[in-house]
Amino acid sequence: MTRPATLCQAAERIAQGAESGAAIAEFLDSFYSEPSAEARLAMLTAEPPLTEDTRLNALFGAIGEYLAKQFRLPRVPAWVGGAGRELAEPWFTCAVDSDGMREFLTFSSPTEFAHRNIFTEAMPLRRARRPEVP
Repeated sequence: MTRPATLCQAAERIAQGAESGAAIAEFLDSFYSEPSAEARLAMLTAEPPLTEDTRLNALFGAIGEYLAKQFRLPRVPAWVGGAGRELAEPWFTCAVDSDGMREFLTFSSPTEFAHRNIFTEAMPLRRARRPEVP
């Protein structure tokens, strides 16, 4: 099976039963291997379908916005700010649930994640193959 070529394809794989972390990582490997801003923008243009998993819906919005801004793409896809792309309750993406860890994640989360109520590490989409950001 080939890696997802778009964020939408990664979401579709997850909807078909693929593990979310693996599908997103495979998409990121595809995204990071693209040399042009136009190709990268095309990989984010199609909106991932909304699912019953509100965390995943918000996460895809955060990923789309974060990548567009980090790589200084010509625009941020409009769908990232659409309905269903924010969480009503905070989600702390850590294995250790403690006051200290929640506080750390609150301050380290990139804006694209935090304003959706997702609190994560400072570089949540890091991969070994990630190129330097322009």
